[in-house]
Amino acid sequence: FYNYSYNEDLYYEILLQKLSEDVIEIRRCIKMAFAISDECIACGACAAECPVNAITEGDGKYVIDADTCIECGACAGTCPVGAPAQA
Repeated sequence: FYNYSYNEDLYYEILLQKLSEDVIEIRRCIKMAFAISDECIACGACAAECPVNAITEGDGKYVIDADTCIECGACAGTCPVGAPAQA
């Protein structure tokens, strides 16, 4: 795996990049995004707090795009009725 003709710094840079890609893929596989329950009162507080704009107004309640959600929990912390929860 280790090629001695490589500069050692370059080797570690490439190794770190590969590890980062692997971590991202693992995280994608085990992701547990937040979801909004039927307790939602459609006040929009959660959408205003979402740093990645993963929350949009749906039919009678707000919804979270699981692919966009970064699981920060900002929505859960601001909801007056506790509707957002980790799925």
